[in-house]
Amino acid sequence: MSEVLGRLRWGLIVSVQAYPDSVLNTPETIALLARCAVANGAVGVRIEGPERIAAVRAAVGVPIVGLLKRAHAGFEPYITSTLEDVAEIARAGADIVAFDATDRPRAGAATSRDLIAAARAHGCLAMADCAELADIEQAVADGADIAATTLAGYTARTQGRTLPDLDLLASAALRHPFTACEGGIAAPEQAAAAFAAGASAVVVGTAITNVDALVRRFAAVVPGAPAFRARMTT
Repeated sequence: MSEVLGRLRWGLIVSVQAYPDSVLNTPETIALLARCAVANGAVGVRIEGPERIAAVRAAVGVPIVGLLKRAHAGFEPYITSTLEDVAEIARAGADIVAFDATDRPRAGAATSRDLIAAARAHGCLAMADCAELADIEQAVADGADIAATTLAGYTARTQGRTLPDLDLLASAALRHPFTACEGGIAAPEQAAAAFAAGASAVVVGTAITNVDALVRRFAAVVPGAPAFRARMTT
């Protein structure tokens, strides 16, 4: 599986995900967007959900980082937080399982080490989605194959952080041989800065594939938009 990391190193991983209620959120459309990303230089893709992972697996030959977003009542982690989630992602065809690697309690009480072991048992690598340095250090201790900054700014203790979190990335790069900068990369210049800070790979999603979010940003400032009209009349 080290060959998978070799294919990703110094490359762009495109996160191809859509809002749950988006017209884009079908396996066929996600697979088409993934093909477009690969055709234009992505060395890997990050895909949510077994059905979409399976569709993308049939469409592209690059490594797939798979995850499953599933809310669990009473628990904050929702990105691949149970052993069952890991199994579903692996069966769908992912090469790498991305999981919430924060220290918050998970449904089913699986630990970071448990999730990594489950990924390995299914023939996958494990990508630790971290929020702060303690998460990175735990991921290193537990043997995660990739340490990523994915959840920086998205937990209670890290809210308000400037993204991408290059300080966390730089600290991670000193501790782990394969680090991924994910979260808040909105321009090529930021991706270049991430590599300069020590990233082994960068993950970009919304800025490339989230058409819903991109259109809403522009629509919000045009004179015909409700929000624009409200500002003009107050």
